[in-house]
Amino acid sequence: MTDIYIDADACPVRDETYRVAARLTVKVFVVSNGSRPIRQPGLSNVNMVLVGDSADAADDWITEHISAIDVCVTSDIPLASRCLKKGARAVSPTRKHWTPANIGNVSRRKSVGCLR
Repeated sequence: MTDIYIDADACPVRDETYRVAARLTVKVFVVSNGSRPIRQPGLSNVNMVLVGDSADAADDWITEHISAIDVCVTSDIPLASRCLKKGARAVSPTRKHWTPANIGNVSRRKSVGCLR
């Protein structure tokens, strides 16, 4: 069964994801380092995961637990790339479906922008 992993600290679509997951009876893992308070929705299919406060702790946890049949909701391009390498699907909060082709283009543009 597919699970949904939310990179939660900067995710504006948590509530929408909860509603979809409840309708489809899918488990959701809301992963946060606690930098922002996140309200527990009180749904049995939603699991709140609090990780350490290091910069990549949430990304590391998601990458360790996600599998090829799962979906990650993130605007974090490096995390999306890591999920794709594990065969999982990745989507941004704006519904952009990350693929190896478009993630590489975005990464290259950001790298070039840093050189300016």
